Amino acid sequence: MGIRQFNARMRRIGLPTLLTTLLCACSAPHRVEVVELSVDQAQSAMAAGTCSSRSLTLAYLDRIASIDDAGPMLNAVIELNPQALDEAAALDRERAAGQVRGPLHGIPVLLKDNIDVVGLVNSAGSLALADHRPAVDAFLVARLRAAGVVILGKTNLSEWANFRSTRSTSGWSSRGGQTRNPYAVDRSPCGSSAGTGTAIAASLATAGIGTETDGSIICPAAMNGLVGLKPTVGLVSRTGIIPISISQDTAGPMGRTVTDVARMLDVIAAADPNDPAGPGSEGHRPANYAASLQTTALRGKRIGVLRQAMGYHPGVDARMTEAIAAVRAQGAEVMDITVPTYNAWNEHEITVLLYEFKDGLNRYLQQAGTRVNSLDALIAWNREHADQVMPHFGQELLELAQSTGPLTDAAYVQARDEAKRLAGQDGLLAALDANRLDAVIAPSTSPAWMIDPVLGDHFVGAGYAMAAVAGTPSLTVPMGDVEGLPVGLTWMGRAYAEAELLGLAYAFEQATAKRYAPQCRER
Repeated sequence: MGIRQFNARMRRIGLPTLLTTLLCACSAPHRVEVVELSVDQAQSAMAAGTCSSRSLTLAYLDRIASIDDAGPMLNAVIELNPQALDEAAALDRERAAGQVRGPLHGIPVLLKDNIDVVGLVNSAGSLALADHRPAVDAFLVARLRAAGVVILGKTNLSEWANFRSTRSTSGWSSRGGQTRNPYAVDRSPCGSSAGTGTAIAASLATAGIGTETDGSIICPAAMNGLVGLKPTVGLVSRTGIIPISISQDTAGPMGRTVTDVARMLDVIAAADPNDPAGPGSEGHRPANYAASLQTTALRGKRIGVLRQAMGYHPGVDARMTEAIAAVRAQGAEVMDITVPTYNAWNEHEITVLLYEFKDGLNRYLQQAGTRVNSLDALIAWNREHADQVMPHFGQELLELAQSTGPLTDAAYVQARDEAKRLAGQDGLLAALDANRLDAVIAPSTSPAWMIDPVLGDHFVGAGYAMAAVAGTPSLTVPMGDVEGLPVGLTWMGRAYAEAELLGLAYAFEQATAKRYAPQCRER
């Protein structure tokens, strides 16, 4: 959306110019400053009466107009919620009447554009679904609304969550264009939750939601200097999310602090009976994830270092060495580990994703009643609109997925079981058990590469895949930068160990304080 379209949208919902409205909305002499504003800081300001949810929402809208649609043109937000100001005003009235729903009451949040939100398009970044407006909120969106969150809008993503081509460009979609990294706007934001990563790093909302199959939360969070959590599969509902893999998909929170991520998880973690993995989370959720955040959480813990996920960049290795020293300084015992099955799951994983994408996408499209109602129809639509949809790269993965059979095929069942065993039982879980570890750490990924629509992504290495394939939690937290480009430290643990990982990451975050705000310029 361009700046003219944005201002036209604001006028349609009864607003004068954003800046004028913002100045009028805040109680003089107070002005809402949203850069690096945390959930708790925003909540304190609203409780003190120095800010309202409506003025906070206006401030973010103003910032989106200033640096997302104009200025450096980050292009992170693909659509705004035209009801956001009304929703915020209603929540302000509740607060004035003494009703505060919880720590997220009145907090503006952005959601990835593969999550169903009533009133907004859900497209997975594809022009083929540009007119798809879901009739029902996704399960997690209903949870957020009940907690008093203001749905500010949707964020751009790598089209079809980066499951379209073998040489795609992360953060590009035919509907949304190219999202840019706010730390260096000529560099990649990673993907597929590119828009959420860029938007939250640049303070376009207080916090956000991404989704991951393998790296789609961890990578953009790390490259954008954020904290990002990929939960255990099933802890957060997948109902109402355009799928890739029933084995590996999950939504998760992305924020500028561990505390913000914990606050979000407190709301979205819930057993969904319509999610096949949902009932398994019963009994595994603490009453309050934020309660696990203690500066002493690393003391006496045993942490394994996955050096098999290192060695692809000297700057990343240097930051990793510093991170290991910081973990030790906080009282943890740190040891190197080796995973004999490391990366042996790769071929099995791609087989699983191809089969499950076809099955899951067909199911979603048919239930949603979309105009393009099958994977086969989508492939044909893309061919008919190739100039718009495929100007830089093709749809090889869609075509490979279409060639697969049903989920009863022996090839699929064997690949699914082998991938889970190699990454989980004989991989991460074996390493945790054999060494009596509380967590495994690895560098999240490389520094951001240059955006290159001709050759695609220049991916050189990462440390998050084992937990993604195993279906267990992982969390990235900033560990510094390489020549001004953020890099993250990934923490991996057993199923439903989110509270423990959040605590460990919080202790590291508080001891190192490596998060810094981007400047939104070229390097």
